[in-house]
Amino acid sequence: MENLLKSLKIQVNEGLYIKDPETSDLGRRIVKESILMIDQIGFEHFTFKKLGTEIGSNESSIYRYFENKHKLLLYLTSWHWGWLEYQLVFGTNNMNNVEDKLKKAIEIITRPTKFDATYSHIDEVKLNNIVVNEYSKSYLTKEVDIENKEGYFAIYKRLVNRLKEMILEVNPDFEFPSSLASTVLEGSLHQRFLKNHFPSLTNCSEKQGPNTFFKHLVFNSLNN
Repeated sequence: MENLLKSLKIQVNEGLYIKDPETSDLGRRIVKESILMIDQIGFEHFTFKKLGTEIGSNESSIYRYFENKHKLLLYLTSWHWGWLEYQLVFGTNNMNNVEDKLKKAIEIITRPTKFDATYSHIDEVKLNNIVVNEYSKSYLTKEVDIENKEGYFAIYKRLVNRLKEMILEVNPDFEFPSSLASTVLEGSLHQRFLKNHFPSLTNCSEKQGPNTFFKHLVFNSLNN
């Protein structure tokens, strides 16, 4: 899988950037340092001016790549979902038993993120922190319907749809496959957030992640 991933580029909607940051050293530095900075200070306090100072470049040079920090957040989170989708596809590709395949898919979606040296300019662990803490800010906006029509959330929706199809393979008569699939994806983020900030509201901990809970939830729902 690792060798195959090295030859693959995570495809992100072209509408999210003005110039593809993957095409230059400056663009990759913008992506790399924005992940580190947003993870450290939060999206609200992050600005292109601060980022420019960090990378030793003019603020205007960042605007040549991204229209605003909202588009940058959409780019980063879309990249994360694309990276997770590749793991899901390759991690379940040769599995014939549909229940084992679904269990593996849930494991991939809910497991802790590990650093992937394939993409040297992206710290996947810190990017996952951003997705857990900041992703909802990318779509809880007045422009969400317009941006949805532009395909800005296509990778995320495609990932949910892949999980939905695996659910239907286990139980073709299940009435709520999309709701269950999106609950697993969104819920895994929410449970991690609760673990980090409101631990009394979740049974997830450092020793036990959300994987066991969501397997229990999904298969109990399908068996009923």
